Amino acid sequence: MKWRPANAGAHVSTLALSVAFGLLAVQPGQAEDVTLTVALAANPQMETAAKLIDNFYAKYPDIKVKFQTLPENQLRPTVLKDVATKSGQFDVVMIGAYEVPLWAQKGWITNLSKEYAANDAEWKADDLLTPIRDLVSYEGDMFATPFYGSSSFMFYRKDLFEKAGLTMPEQPTWEQVADFAAKLDDDAHNVSGICLRGIPGWGQSLAPLTTVINTFGGRWFDENWEPQLSSPKSKEAINFYVNLLKEHGQQDAAKDGWQECLQLFTQGKTAMWYDDTVFAGPVIDQANAAVKGNVGFALAPIKEKPGSGWLWAWGLSIPTTSKHQDAAWKLIAWLTSEEYIKLAGEKAGWGTVPPGSRESTYRLAEYEAATKDYAGLTLKSINAANPLKPTVDPVPYTGVQYVTIPEFEQIGDFTSQQLAGAISGQMSADDAIAASETKIKEIMEDAGYIK
Repeated sequence: MKWRPANAGAHVSTLALSVAFGLLAVQPGQAEDVTLTVALAANPQMETAAKLIDNFYAKYPDIKVKFQTLPENQLRPTVLKDVATKSGQFDVVMIGAYEVPLWAQKGWITNLSKEYAANDAEWKADDLLTPIRDLVSYEGDMFATPFYGSSSFMFYRKDLFEKAGLTMPEQPTWEQVADFAAKLDDDAHNVSGICLRGIPGWGQSLAPLTTVINTFGGRWFDENWEPQLSSPKSKEAINFYVNLLKEHGQQDAAKDGWQECLQLFTQGKTAMWYDDTVFAGPVIDQANAAVKGNVGFALAPIKEKPGSGWLWAWGLSIPTTSKHQDAAWKLIAWLTSEEYIKLAGEKAGWGTVPPGSRESTYRLAEYEAATKDYAGLTLKSINAANPLKPTVDPVPYTGVQYVTIPEFEQIGDFTSQQLAGAISGQMSADDAIAASETKIKEIMEDAGYIK
C-alpha cells in the first residue's frame, strides 16, 4: 500500500491576543533584536504561555514575540495558507498531530531532531512520553515539540450521580452512559444529561464521534478504501451519537464545541461531558461552587473495542520559510521544557500545566497532589490509545479520531456538516450518512484510492 500521511478539537470566539514589542535601540557591538511571529490555538494552556512570556524575555532579552491566537477552525486554514504558499508570515506555528507528518513530507516544516533537539541536552528529548513524541514525528524524527498530549475521557457530576442512586464505573459502556443521561436529565433546572460536541469540523464533532464509531466496531473505510459509514456498525454508532444528543444533550448542540461544553459543565448545566483530558484542570479551576469538589472522571466509554479514547498532541513547529529559526527553536524549546512546566504550575496553578508531554511532569509532587483525581486516568488513556490499530476490523489507515490521509480534512468537514443537520433536526441521521458516503466516494475516486 502506498504510504499516505496523517485531531481534538475546539470552537471559541476569537481571542484577540496579540502582543507586539518594540525593538530596543541597537548599541555598537550589540546584536539586533529578533521579533518572532507565532500562530497559536486558542486554549487555556496557551493563554497561560502568553502571560508568562516575560520569563522568556529574561532568559533571551534579544528575542521578542508577537502572538496571534486563533480558534482552531481559523488557525488551521491560516497556517496552512502561510506554509503552503511559503509566504513566511510565521516563525512558529502550532499544529496538530494530523498535520505533522503531512507537512513534514512536503518539506514545509523543519526537522527539529536533526537541526536542534539532538544538540540541546538541556531540553531532554528522552523525557517525552513516547506515544506523544511519535505523534509529532515523521519517519522517526520530530518535526514539532509537543506542547501537550491528551486523550479523551468522561467528566461527570458525582453529587448528581449520588442523588440519582447511580454509580459511574471507571470505564462505562456507551449504553450505560445513555441510561445515565436519561436519568440525569433535569429540564426543571435546565440541566442536560450529557454535553457532546455538535459543531461541524473534522477536528470538532468528528473527534468524539469517530471514537464512538471505532468502539462500536465501525470504521471509515475498509481495506480497499471503500467508504463504510453506511455499514451496520458505523451507522449504529452515528445514530447513537445523534440520538443521544437530540434526546439528552444540551440545547442547540449543533452549535457547540469544547468551549461551550466546558462552560455548561462548570456552570452546573450538564451532568456529563465526554471530551479531551486536557480540560480536566480548567474544569476544576473554573467550576462554580456547586460543581467544585463534585467533579468525577472516568475512562472513555466503550462497546466492542476497549481503549476507545483518542490520542492527540498540539505541537510547535518552525516553518522552513522562517528567517529566524535559531531564535524560534529557543522559544519552542522553552515553552515545552521542564523549566516552563514548573513555572506554569508555580505562577498560574498546577491545573494550568500542559499535560501529557513529559514523564517528569507526573513525578512533580505539586502536580501529583493537584491532579490526583485525573492524572492517572490521563496517562492510562494516552497509553491505551493505539493509532496504529484504531478499529475492530482491519483498516488501511492510522489515527484514532481522524484518518491519516490528506483528504480527510475535506471528508470530515463535509460529513460533520451533514451530521450537524441531523443533530439540529433538519434531516435524519441516515440521510446525513447517505449524503456523506456519496461525497466521500467521489473524493476517494478523484484522489485515486478507488476506481
